[in-house]
Amino acid sequence: MQPNVRLVIVTGLSGAGKTEALKSLEDVGYFCVDNLPPAFIPKMAELCVQSEGKISRLALGIDIRGGEFFSQTLSALDELERAGYPYTILFLEASDAVLVRRYKESRHRHPLAAEGRIEEAIRRERRLLEELRGRAGYIVDTSNMTVNQLRQEIVKLLGQDSQNGRPGLLVHVVSFGFKHGLPMDADLVFDVRFLPNPHYVQSLRDRTGEDPAVEEYVNRWAVTRKFLRRLQGLLGFLLPQYEAEGKTQLTIAVGCTGGQHRSVVVARQLAQWLGERGYRVTVEHRDARAVRAEERE
Repeated sequence: MQPNVRLVIVTGLSGAGKTEALKSLEDVGYFCVDNLPPAFIPKMAELCVQSEGKISRLALGIDIRGGEFFSQTLSALDELERAGYPYTILFLEASDAVLVRRYKESRHRHPLAAEGRIEEAIRRERRLLEELRGRAGYIVDTSNMTVNQLRQEIVKLLGQDSQNGRPGLLVHVVSFGFKHGLPMDADLVFDVRFLPNPHYVQSLRDRTGEDPAVEEYVNRWAVTRKFLRRLQGLLGFLLPQYEAEGKTQLTIAVGCTGGQHRSVVVARQLAQWLGERGYRVTVEHRDARAVRAEERE
């Protein structure tokens, strides 16, 4: 497998938290498939490579729910190794007492407890998974973990970006116009309507903040530079706190009156600053095109 493609096999005891682990991996950019028949593992790895970078992280959930298919897991992993596809096994477990309690609280039936007791089903599952556990790169005991603590552990172990080593927090920066309404998914909203407005400069009115002339106008003012320094300082403090709480996605909205000039300039510069500090960043100028279209009409 190409060096920039990462394959994680998520497995372990039923009730130990595999579903939450897969959700956490999905949040940090993994393409996740749960309960995949093991015979298809090598084919999924091959498809991942053939995607030419569209899928750079793949997580596959494998467990005894596969029934008779599960017995093919070890041979499928051997086939991966012969084909030269590196992989990591994340194995989740918990104490018998905790697993019994979780099953009783959820009222779900253990996959191996067709008619027998849960305790016996858990012991049998441990025996079936013994060799797979021995191959694991990471073993996580979730007995005393909350869901949030498990998410943090998964991000710490497997959410690291291969290029810069940061946890996989995705920051979405969106510029918008207050007259068009707030972005519904915004976590943080910053109002930049106090900055000098290029709308009142005739030569800049029909342009957007992506135009160098508009950017130069907005940045020439001392209040803009002072605001950006303070905003960067605030986010430099906040983002690591969000990461520590297990947050994997953050939307920062920057608004001005119409969403065409000032908010676009600030959003672009903020996104560049975040990218330079190793965060995964996307940028959207929600209302800039809409405003231009309205003015042409």
